[in-house]
Amino acid sequence: MNYIKLKEYWIREEQHSFKGWDFSYIDDRTSEEALPWDYDKIVRKYLKPNSKLLDMGTGGGEYLLTLNHPYYNTFATEAYPPNFQLCKNTLKPLGIDIRQVFDDSYLPFEDEMFHIIINRHEAFDISEVYRILKPNGVFITQQVGGLNNKELSRFLLSEFKEDISSDHTLKSNVELLKNKGFAILKSHEHFPKLKFFDVGALVYFAKIIQWEFPNFSVKSCFKQLCDLQQLVEKQGFIESTEHRFVIVAQKLEGRN
Repeated sequence: MNYIKLKEYWIREEQHSFKGWDFSYIDDRTSEEALPWDYDKIVRKYLKPNSKLLDMGTGGGEYLLTLNHPYYNTFATEAYPPNFQLCKNTLKPLGIDIRQVFDDSYLPFEDEMFHIIINRHEAFDISEVYRILKPNGVFITQQVGGLNNKELSRFLLSEFKEDISSDHTLKSNVELLKNKGFAILKSHEHFPKLKFFDVGALVYFAKIIQWEFPNFSVKSCFKQLCDLQQLVEKQGFIESTEHRFVIVAQKLEGRN
């Protein structure tokens, strides 16, 4: 095994460009267990042609555009500068209102503005979601739970520290929504398996998902990567456990 060449290869993967929220570069080198629910079907069930729609954390707007919702009734937020610039180039010319938002506790929209708010893998402040959602409006969120890839993070990062994100679970979020004045229409939690068929794909992934792999680099994690290389050669893959949950909640009238 030539670790010098492997290191050079992993560094190239570490430096590979990434834009939007598109992981197609490693699609053929990873395998992700399907979720027992379909986020897209859930969204389409509640989305009506006359709905005023907000997509929180739209990424590059890739999913939002598949909905083909009337552009004049479509709004989106995004914080990450490269993604926001991409949205300005692709969504704004269509008439979609895209706004850059860094502070979850302040969303630049009027009170009771939206019939439906969708959120896939984006942080949220439930007070703001409640404020801008119309009475009887629907909030649909699929979240990456706090236990996502934790075992792999612990293995890769010698100084990995647990944080409060571990409390980000279905149970805690359902309680949060109920206390705010939402009725829970649907909720489900799952721990799917994610497989990497080569270490380079993991390097690319870990460099992007910085909040799960803080301070990751090929140089600092080289020994661990070599151990994972041996695992790939032995069993053909590296396996990690993800954490997902989905909630559909309806804002009740006459609450806080």
